[in-house]
Amino acid sequence: MKLTWFGGTTIRIHIGGAILVVDAAAAPAGIDAAELVSGADRVIADFGAHLPSVDAARWKQRKPTRLLDEAEQLPAVEAFSVGAGAVLIDAVGEPPLLLVAADVPALGRWADGAVVAVFGDIEQLSALGQAVLDATPPRLLALAGDDAAVDAAIPLLRDRLDGTGLVALEARLALEI
Repeated sequence: MKLTWFGGTTIRIHIGGAILVVDAAAAPAGIDAAELVSGADRVIADFGAHLPSVDAARWKQRKPTRLLDEAEQLPAVEAFSVGAGAVLIDAVGEPPLLLVAADVPALGRWADGAVVAVFGDIEQLSALGQAVLDATPPRLLALAGDDAAVDAAIPLLRDRLDGTGLVALEARLALEI
């Protein structure tokens, strides 16, 4: 999995053999939206507002197929809305990816092995990070905010991690997980 955050809620994701772009239309000034979506297998607009909805507390990750049953193509990457401002991405063989820009949904047991990216300003980034850690601490928590927001969030989150990895996404730089 590779995440490239561009600012705001715009992110390009390489996962499960596919490229997904979330909120290309909301890309910051200086980012060409046409170039951003070039080569993308799927473009998710409006931070997933039009995706099929699933209950994040009851959702289960798909299991990898047995070697004997594998097809020549990888299983499709699936994306779901799990509430206002939350997108869940499932790719077989990868940890679930949860993107949160508004409310943290109720999470199921799958979340302890997930990668969760939270987006926001100074107050929102810290609050979302704390809400995720309170719900079910994930494998990795990625902060997508400007320098001031990340600098404010890290001291509030670091003592609550309890084994969760913490990274800051830097605008326009890819992070491979």
